[in-house]
Amino acid sequence: MTTPSTPAAADAADASGASDIPEAGTGGTASAPPPGCPAHAGTASVPLSGPRFQTEPTRLYREIRRDHGAVAPVVLDGDIPAWLVLGYRELHQVTGDPGLFSRDSDLWNQWDAIPADWPLRPMIGRKQPSILYTVGARHRERAAMISDALEAVDPFTLRRHAEQFADELIDGFCTEGRTDIIGRYAMLLPVRVLAKIYGFPDEQGPGLVTALNDMIDGRERALEGQRHLAASMRELLAAKGTEPGQDAASLMLANTAGFTVEEVAEDMMVMMAAGHQPTADWIGNSLRLMLTDDRFAASLSGGRHSVAEAMNEVLWEDTPTQNVAGRWATRDTRLGNRRIQAGDMLLLGLAAANYDPQIRTDGSALTGGNNAFFSFGHGEHRCPFPAQEIAEVVARTGIEVLLDRLPDIDLAVPAGTLTPRPSPWLRGLTELPVAFTPTPVLGA
Repeated sequence: MTTPSTPAAADAADASGASDIPEAGTGGTASAPPPGCPAHAGTASVPLSGPRFQTEPTRLYREIRRDHGAVAPVVLDGDIPAWLVLGYRELHQVTGDPGLFSRDSDLWNQWDAIPADWPLRPMIGRKQPSILYTVGARHRERAAMISDALEAVDPFTLRRHAEQFADELIDGFCTEGRTDIIGRYAMLLPVRVLAKIYGFPDEQGPGLVTALNDMIDGRERALEGQRHLAASMRELLAAKGTEPGQDAASLMLANTAGFTVEEVAEDMMVMMAAGHQPTADWIGNSLRLMLTDDRFAASLSGGRHSVAEAMNEVLWEDTPTQNVAGRWATRDTRLGNRRIQAGDMLLLGLAAANYDPQIRTDGSALTGGNNAFFSFGHGEHRCPFPAQEIAEVVARTGIEVLLDRLPDIDLAVPAGTLTPRPSPWLRGLTELPVAFTPTPVLGA
């Protein structure tokens, strides 16, 4: 069983230390290549790494768009060329045309140049048996299997599970008056809820939290975490094959489209990895916005509407999934005045497209509930709608329970010292220190 391909696996690649693009007028990547220049040209390509993806991604994407247009040549770790699609319309075109821009990574024209130890292999897999790289009718069948299983989750039961685990986590620090919301709450809640609805026994929840977070970190314990998750998934499916229940694992096994247990296990691992980290970052990024932005700080405890507004604004301004790999051109074509060759890889610049000035003419204005963002993807490979609903319920419940339990919660450090994770792929804080009036535990 392979490691699920998620953007989080790219965190390890950021340790390469590749330089960032220079400011305009300093030479190097600041001069745009001629229209149609392929990504393989090299000198004008933008390294998809560097500290500015952490410190000022919005300005960085604006500069890349200014210097290179809506489709920019980039290089990944090891000087591997690709295209970054930054334009909203261009991204809509790429994700909406699977015949021309396929999810089949086997088409990539760079595989001969990819070493076995390339750090991005876990997120740009080849011949993986999961839904991520399945195309055509079989993909539609697998997507329907997942959607049907998740759609059967009762929203009231889901919220009850989220409230239960949120209260348990808050009980662990509510008497202390200070805590790190990321490490002690946001990074622990989603996977506990997902494990519950997938059918795992409650006692396995903490171990799955540790395994999944280790795997997503992409560091020395990543493989051990992946092995634990894979073994746990196999054990769960074996148990549900004998004694099915009213859970997602049982429903996926009961699907009549003829999927193997291995395929179900792969898809459940993808679902858990893709459902956990972005939801955890959605919680953390929304709380950061509410605690630091004047547009929300005044209404922090003023009702549920501000929570929903903040969550929606984060999906536009600070989306947890920044860039996704990817799509592969099935033939030579043109996109955004660029000549794309058959087999070229296109990275989906979700964050950049959300901030496309042709779409958001006033980036400082609230979006007012507009949900035309790309944060969940688009097209037939987008995040299944039931999965989006589950993520929203878990994130919103997590935020609301925290604010109910700790009504005077406030940032414990200057806002300027908050540090995002150093990754061009996922956007989330490393820590969110907060202070509050100590409150008693609720208990069971």
